[in-house]
Amino acid sequence: MAWKTLDDMDFNGKRALVRVDINVPVENGEVTDKTRIERICDTVYDIQDKGGKVILMAHFGRPKGKVVPEMSLEIIAPAVADVLGLPVTWANSDYREAVKEMDGDEVLLLENLRFNPGEEKNDAEFAKRLASLGDIYVNDAFSAAHRAHASTEAIARLLPSCAGRLMAEELGALEKALGTPDRPVVAVVGGAKVSTKLDLLGNLVTKVDALVIGGGMANTFLAAQGIDVGKSLCEHDLADTAREIAGKAAKAGCEILLPRDVVVAREFKAGAENETVKVEDCPADAMILDAGPDSVAHIVQVLERSKTLVWNGPLGAFEIEPFDAATNAAAARAAALSKAGKLVSVAGGGDTVAALNKAGAASEFTYISTAGGAFLEWMEGKELPGVAALNA
Repeated sequence: MAWKTLDDMDFNGKRALVRVDINVPVENGEVTDKTRIERICDTVYDIQDKGGKVILMAHFGRPKGKVVPEMSLEIIAPAVADVLGLPVTWANSDYREAVKEMDGDEVLLLENLRFNPGEEKNDAEFAKRLASLGDIYVNDAFSAAHRAHASTEAIARLLPSCAGRLMAEELGALEKALGTPDRPVVAVVGGAKVSTKLDLLGNLVTKVDALVIGGGMANTFLAAQGIDVGKSLCEHDLADTAREIAGKAAKAGCEILLPRDVVVAREFKAGAENETVKVEDCPADAMILDAGPDSVAHIVQVLERSKTLVWNGPLGAFEIEPFDAATNAAAARAAALSKAGKLVSVAGGGDTVAALNKAGAASEFTYISTAGGAFLEWMEGKELPGVAALNA
């Protein structure tokens, strides 16, 4: 790994500007999920243990360069203090004075960076203003690393820079999954539409040995093979694209796994009357809502002979029973193999994390990324500005 970590920096007597992602859900002024705050703890404690002072920089919501009171990080500050177990001071606008007054193990939390239009414009002057507050820049927000913003890209070129513990953990896990993985490598990609994951599929077929395609995306590939998918969610206009991806996979020696049997229903609701049929027998008036048991058995066979797994997206309509069965079964087997040390499993993306949590499998996966867009862009093979800047 080309980037530096906290272990490469001398924080003694220095101020560390730490970019974090604490864009957490809030209801009635209370933080309802503190997971993202919990994941910055190691970095904060480490810097303080090394004699440094911590200044946190973050965004909250999408105020689009304007001051929006309900998106102030003042709302988040008490939860940050509670999780860290440290005094946290929120700095509204006079950053420089607040930095001067920092005392002891106090942590300073700057106001929502996106209140300043210069943040999302990657403005050099705003970056200089931020850089003047500290001595070392630490990026611990992998989930924002796909954005070239002042606090993720420009500032990294103005100060000695490194990755925080969470950032280094994310990058290490992804490198192990797609950079230099133990083979065979299998990827599970699900979701509603092929159109949202064209770059991802195109990149993966050149990187993995087997690609499982699930969810509504699978219907598009099945239809491209001439299979009638009834009233299922399907992008019929992308049939040529699906065939191109399949051809690219064949040339690269990547096996594509599509459903062999499917669970169909006439209604999209919990507990809907359903049946399991072979893919070629989907009724014209029915919707495919999940992969069937034969399909799951095939996926499990591939998992058991693989060494590395990358997972993004569910295999069916996992939100409602009984159409979560395929996702639950495949996830459970992946979790068991990971727990036994037979599989390195890395998963990420909002729906993915929700599906794996629902399946009770997330805790046994080797690594679960909290990033959404950044995780996808990494899997697509794109350079992430916030990571590239650390290597500059």
